[in-house]
Amino acid sequence: MLISREQVQEILQPLKDPETGKTLMELQRIRDIVVKEKTVRLSVTYTTEETRALLNAQIRELLQALGAEDIHIRMRPMEIESSEEEALDQEKLTKGHAAGLKNDLLSPESGVQFIAIASGKGGVGKSTVTVNLAAALVRQGRKVGLIDADIYGFSVPDMMGIEEGPAVTDEGLIIPVERFGIKVMSMGFFIRENSPVVWRGPMLGKMLRQFFEDVGWGELDYMLLDLPPGTGDVALDVHQMIPQSKEIIVTTPHATAAFVAARAGAMALQTNHEVLGVVENMAYHNCSHCGEKDYIFGRGGGGMLAENLHTELLGQLPLSAPDNLPTDPEFSPSVYKPETESGIIYNEMAAQIITKCGG
Repeated sequence: MLISREQVQEILQPLKDPETGKTLMELQRIRDIVVKEKTVRLSVTYTTEETRALLNAQIRELLQALGAEDIHIRMRPMEIESSEEEALDQEKLTKGHAAGLKNDLLSPESGVQFIAIASGKGGVGKSTVTVNLAAALVRQGRKVGLIDADIYGFSVPDMMGIEEGPAVTDEGLIIPVERFGIKVMSMGFFIRENSPVVWRGPMLGKMLRQFFEDVGWGELDYMLLDLPPGTGDVALDVHQMIPQSKEIIVTTPHATAAFVAARAGAMALQTNHEVLGVVENMAYHNCSHCGEKDYIFGRGGGGMLAENLHTELLGQLPLSAPDNLPTDPEFSPSVYKPETESGIIYNEMAAQIITKCGG
């Protein structure tokens, strides 16, 4: 019998942290769970070497009882206590701003091509599309930055397998984290793990502007922005801050998802932002037995949306998960390797984007 991700979460739910008595799930210590048939991969954050060995043994025993035959556990140390970490992160966030360091990234003369990745609703794979398009652009020889502007639901660091935070120079300039050749900034670097973001719109806009002005991005060809779903404050701030930004809309094939996504596209058009195209995610599933395509979520939503927005369908991506091992030197839960089916599609979409943006 095959194992599901839900079964793994359920069987690991009772596990507790020996120091706090809280469950590991509650503390968000067990993450990046990937299940494929009887193979289970996950990452665990531990506090001491004693805790590390204990958790490793407990998790393996439970997963073996569930029927897992191939188990990969990535153990990650928690080096700084939460209160200390929060103070250090806040210092990183404000130091560059206090020093008055600014760059001209937002200036039209900077030559940077801004591309916002948007969706009408959550759960359509917008962040997955963003990180993989960024990786594909790097593979095409372009210099790429990525801002995780989905400030309420930031996920880019985890999706890319980023474990460290940004550095700060002696002059107070924040240096973005680089992964797969992509320079990355995210709200996730500056708040405690699993803490909710309850800021109002003006505060979010200020944070976003700091990401542009107080970070040492260096030379870039493209800056991708992973927007929150919908048409809220952050999306509006991006449209106002970067009038030269272009946009890509992500949807699934379902007609209702495409209908909702049309609102995000309409917002871009109303603010005179060019829509480069539509990406249809989860377009089909390749049957593991016969190899035929199963259209689980219906067909035609992406094409219909592209037609409504007077743009084109950039690509249709299958419903799948990257076959990455935690033991890989550059492990990531969500970035596809270039030779895979999805990786090839992302490379093709990146080539289209480069052409549309004039090289």
